Amino acid sequence: MHRTRTATGVLAVVALAVPVAVLVQSQDTEVRSISGDPGYQEKDMSDPLVLAHRGASGYRPEHTLAAYDLAVEQGADYIEPDLVMTKDGVLVDRHEPEIGGTTDVADHPEFADRRTTKQVDGRAVPGWFVDDFTLAELKTLRAKERLGGLRPVSSRYDGQFEVPTFEEVLAKREELSRRTGRVIGIIPEIKHSTYAHAEGFDPEAEVARLVRRHHLNHSKAPIWIQSFELTALKDLRTVHGYVGKSTFLTEVAGGPYDLHEQGTTYAELTSAESMKELSRWIDGFGPAKDAVITRNADGSLGEPTSFVADAHGAGLKVTPWTFRAENTFLPTDFRLGSDPAAHGRLADEVTAFYEVGVDGVFCDQPDICATAREDFLTGS
Repeated sequence: MHRTRTATGVLAVVALAVPVAVLVQSQDTEVRSISGDPGYQEKDMSDPLVLAHRGASGYRPEHTLAAYDLAVEQGADYIEPDLVMTKDGVLVDRHEPEIGGTTDVADHPEFADRRTTKQVDGRAVPGWFVDDFTLAELKTLRAKERLGGLRPVSSRYDGQFEVPTFEEVLAKREELSRRTGRVIGIIPEIKHSTYAHAEGFDPEAEVARLVRRHHLNHSKAPIWIQSFELTALKDLRTVHGYVGKSTFLTEVAGGPYDLHEQGTTYAELTSAESMKELSRWIDGFGPAKDAVITRNADGSLGEPTSFVADAHGAGLKVTPWTFRAENTFLPTDFRLGSDPAAHGRLADEVTAFYEVGVDGVFCDQPDICATAREDFLTGS
């Protein structure tokens, strides 16, 4: 597939990214989900939303079905899988194409010769890569806690859970919705799309196919598809016929890798003017939280920026990432004690973002964010 990229300049980027008529119609359009249940609509959901970042990843190894079960039990509204592709073209749920940090692959001598170094977004990354494993091989591995030194509770579950496929997570969302009696959403992220295409895969095509298969390809579906790359989001709509909601993920510094040759930065793409242009084909932003409330030089929480107001002025939602309870991830004035793994005042930090008017927050500890939301909404 031809990967459309843009001319120099942010307005050229957004101008060429406006949706055109859908070019492809899939034969799967009318196929219901495997269970026969509809995809549901995004209705009667809390505001702001609690988005389980890779599941309840502060308590269970990330991107496992157990982490999603616990997240919803703790009050999360949405579950988030990160999507990469196996050698045989199956979308699976891992943080990165490199799987050495999130599975026990290093403990499997039969895969020792698979260790290599690949270029991912212009960086040399050593390790084991998901696209060198078939799904059957990947299913012989078990998930492990990526931040073991900071999360000993989660590390106790190392070796217990499989790597789920995207389709298994979609089915889990349906199950959780039925079990809880409330609509549970899903907010998948297509990881490193440029890398995937360079390896010969088309993750956007497969995402769109499975979204249709699970009856979620409509504007009110409880699904938001995310990417740090604009080309991936554009292709979903203009090539693959995706009509659900999408979120453009951004950093404070740098720019999307698909536009790195043009030198396009996230700062350019998140100006008030650019937000209005981008609103023609995306529905929200997922910014790094420092883009919403700055950090002072001493690491303490600073002042709100205009990010939320600018996005809302363009009709876009804002769901910043990532809220984590461990001291090492908190602003210095929200830490308790000197142990980097100890939990600090996450509830107070996330409340500051609720007060700024964000539409949702990505949390590793959904229970803390959900309780803080209840207190915020009730004035407790």
